Order: sequence, then structure tokens, then C-alpha cells
Amino acid sequence: MADIDMKASSEELVIKSFYKALADGDMSTVSRFLASDLEWWFHGPPQCQYMMRLLTGKSSQATFRFEPRSVDVVGGRGCVIAEGWEGAKAYWVHVWTVRDGLITQLREYFNTWLMVRDLKQPLPKWEIRQESQTVWQSQPRDLAPRSLPSLLLAI
Repeated sequence: MADIDMKASSEELVIKSFYKALADGDMSTVSRFLASDLEWWFHGPPQCQYMMRLLTGKSSQATFRFEPRSVDVVGGRGCVIAEGWEGAKAYWVHVWTVRDGLITQLREYFNTWLMVRDLKQPLPKWEIRQESQTVWQSQPRDLAPRSLPSLLLAI
């Protein structure tokens, strides 16, 4: 993962710092970023719940390395999306909610295309609602010809 950009939003800095600590194996720092009542949702094959196994100590980071290829703030309400892939076998998206410097929610999608739409965003009447509400969508260049299930996430 690239160096942390100090011009990024505070939410983006939290997530980038979280992944850096995770990559360094610094689980003490990782745990400081997480709310004690972290809400976690998972979509994908059950054997691919790598992040939860890491966060609960059920596996080591050697099992699966999370190296985000992109980290984007979307929706303006503490929502940060990280995306990564390793060849044709593994594609993942993490949708994080950050409040007051703590990660309060993780939605983890493994081998699933994701489109995120902001349904609270007011739009002028003349705009086409379907296109203008999409704030993020999967962009895994290595997996373009692969067929994966798709989900629409409304924020």
C-alpha cells in the first residue's frame, strides 16, 4: 500500500492507517481503531471471512493479506470504501463507517461486484436519478472478464 496521504480526509486517514497497522502485524494499533461494538456484515463464501478472523485473533495475517488498491470516501457521512484483488481468485470490497476517529461498522464483500448509491442526496428534477446516485462501483481491472454476483448498496 502507498504511503498515507496527509491531505486525505480524517476518515480516509483512519482507514489507511488501519490497513498499514494490519500489514505491519501491529494488532494493538489495529484494535485502537475499532469501536468495542463493531458491527460487521459479510457477503461471500463463508471460508473467505478473512478480515473477521484477523480481527478476532482466529487467524494470522499470513492467511490473507489485505492490500487495498483503492481507498475512497463516499457519501460524506463517514463512509470509506477500500477495494483490493489478487489475480483471478480473490476480489474484496470493504465498506467502513468511521465516527469520531473510530471504525464502527464493516461491510465486507468477497468475490462480489458492488455498486453504491446515495439515496439521501437531493437531485434536481432534470437529472436522471439512476446514473447520478451512483457514488462508487467495483473497478477490479484484473477480474474484468470474470462473472461474479452483484449487489447494490444504498447509503
